[in-house]
Amino acid sequence: MNYDKTEPVELEIDGMLDLHTFRPGEISSLIPEYVKACRDKGITEIRIVHGKGLGILKKSVQAVLERTEGVAWFGPAPHDRGHWGATMVKLKK
Repeated sequence: MNYDKTEPVELEIDGMLDLHTFRPGEISSLIPEYVKACRDKGITEIRIVHGKGLGILKKSVQAVLERTEGVAWFGPAPHDRGHWGATMVKLKK
């Protein structure tokens, strides 16, 4: 089976976004679209998994969240939900 990288990938909108399969350049549009889709479905909490690494992707995620409409708050995930490797996001209702 050939996979065309130009074809859009449909994500399950369930409040958990794992960025491991995306290129860093894709998050500036992906995150706001995912936030909007979650809000449309009534989801008010999102967990974004970015991994620990050097923290570069985490900083990029936070920069995008700071300017994303509908975000009320974000911060590190609790220990049992990814801690430094994930960011929790509360959405406005």
